[in-house]
Amino acid sequence: MSVQFGRCNFDGKPVNPEDFDHVRPVLAPYGPDGEGYICKDNLGILYRAFHTTKESRCETQPHVSRSGAIITWEGRLDNRQDLIERLAGGLSADSTDLEIVAVGYERWGTDAFRELIGDWACSVWNSKDQSLILAKDFIGTRHLYYSVERDQVTWCSILDPLVLFADHSFKLEEEYVAGWLAFFPATHLTPYIGLHSVSPSSFVRLARGEHRTSKYWDFDSAIRIRYRTDAEYEEHFRHVFGESVRRRLRSDSPVLAELSGGMDSPSIVCMADLIVAEGNTECPRLDTLSYYNDAEPNWNERPYFTKVEEKRGRTGCHLDLGSDPFRLELKSGYFSATPGSLRFRSSVRERFADCVRSQGNRVVLSGTGGDEVAGGVPSPIPELGDLLRQARFRALCHQLKVWALNKRKPWLKLLWETARRFSPTASDSASIRRSAPWLDPGFVVRNVKALLGYPRRLELFGPIPSFQENIETLDVLRRQLSSEPVATEPCCEVRYPFLDRQLMEFLYAIPREQLVRPSQRRSLMRRALRGIVPAELLNRPRKAYVEHGMMLGLSENWTHLHETAAHLELEAFGIADEARLWDTLRNVRTETDVPIITLMRTLGVELWLRTLRERNVFHLIEARSESSGLQREMECASQS
Repeated sequence: MSVQFGRCNFDGKPVNPEDFDHVRPVLAPYGPDGEGYICKDNLGILYRAFHTTKESRCETQPHVSRSGAIITWEGRLDNRQDLIERLAGGLSADSTDLEIVAVGYERWGTDAFRELIGDWACSVWNSKDQSLILAKDFIGTRHLYYSVERDQVTWCSILDPLVLFADHSFKLEEEYVAGWLAFFPATHLTPYIGLHSVSPSSFVRLARGEHRTSKYWDFDSAIRIRYRTDAEYEEHFRHVFGESVRRRLRSDSPVLAELSGGMDSPSIVCMADLIVAEGNTECPRLDTLSYYNDAEPNWNERPYFTKVEEKRGRTGCHLDLGSDPFRLELKSGYFSATPGSLRFRSSVRERFADCVRSQGNRVVLSGTGGDEVAGGVPSPIPELGDLLRQARFRALCHQLKVWALNKRKPWLKLLWETARRFSPTASDSASIRRSAPWLDPGFVVRNVKALLGYPRRLELFGPIPSFQENIETLDVLRRQLSSEPVATEPCCEVRYPFLDRQLMEFLYAIPREQLVRPSQRRSLMRRALRGIVPAELLNRPRKAYVEHGMMLGLSENWTHLHETAAHLELEAFGIADEARLWDTLRNVRTETDVPIITLMRTLGVELWLRTLRERNVFHLIEARSESSGLQREMECASQS
């Protein structure tokens, strides 16, 4: 995953080359394959390469187009052949992704972004009108951050340089922290007020006196795919899923695939094996990596992923999570720009790095998104909502009875749950305080939507309810990806076959009952991959979520937790109350039921804030005074 850093002055003043000397060592671990650099007049761009395809090794970046636009591209272009045929103009099968993108931008301008299918982020400097454009792919697999200060814009693929080399401290963005504690923050946010993130499926245009964000593409709710038989849906799924996997096998080095005991990653591995065997990819070899923990009674993965290994005739790398108990010990000297980029000491991480380096892997395939897009959550609400909105009452009554039997719920309760999704969402701050009592009441009130995961109600008009549910799930996935740190230990590029744009377009356009049926979650996927994925995995019950290890880890780290809960930075920022947090931690020791995920994330944010304390990243004194002042106002209001 290559990286870029740039700076431009809209007032015409020259950029300082020394600024880039400071940034170089920060970017180098993310791009070990060489450097591209432009520093002229009021513009400077530094690019560090990490090659994963043979075409990328022929790129020269930053790239100057025929019109003089300077384009910096990070990513993988999946519809190369289609664009080459449409654009012509000197392009060939050997053209780099960057060359194709440059010709597309020359021809179509910003309309080109909606034509680019793949995982990517790019910047375009237009010298003629002195404007900068920053854009990202539709799902947001790549990061692109920027800051605007007076007439100067600085942008980068990672947050670190924007934070470390700012000539001022920042105010903490509360909404980001709230989003991180609950689910994930909104995609345009960073933890720092004044530092922004480019949102997925959007581009930002910056010029003197202009700062505008535009959406260049979105899913079309009017597209419907209807077949007469299940077999036709299954054939279509195999085609688009296979194409998605094939695109992500485009690599001139061996690819590593995560292999669990569920359905997502085994489906990717088994489909990839078929593609490699047919010779339809340049990938020289597919390796696998599996995690297991025999100490967890509800998480017995090994019997399942070994079935896939038996099918492919190869044993992959196995990492025992039980041999590496959870510790709250941070890696020394590591800078964490976000709470999600904290790096704890871990022997498993070191063994993972050894595995990747020894095999020469540069690309990792992840099963993230399979549950969300392929019907892994067996909820009848989207289907029942469609029938209710369409006034198909006979079909609604039938499905209510079938789902009621499956869910062992009264059908009237299912109907009520469906109808309630059309009512306005309640911002229930009281429920948040009950589930996470250590959070400051003022913080909860100010950020209730983020703490609830930005809930939406179903609309009576417009797209059908199942499509609306898909878009809401997509938003969660986008927020999750925007919070994922870029890997450097080891340096590798993560790819997500289930988050392919054309695969998702197909899944969003078919009837909901193809994905989920009362007796079978992931109905289409199970049917379509029969004979490709071992039956033991296709017929496996839904995996249980494991909290036992986290609870045990907290108990074993009791002394360190006692120190962490004293003199909270979170209390200084008006986010959490020290006494209430300590009460909750005592409940962990006595095995009282606690919201373990939110608690773990709260402790992570606390440790993260402590790592930034010595660097004076935040206005700590100002934050304390603002928080205490607001708290006094709330107390006075409650008393009156």
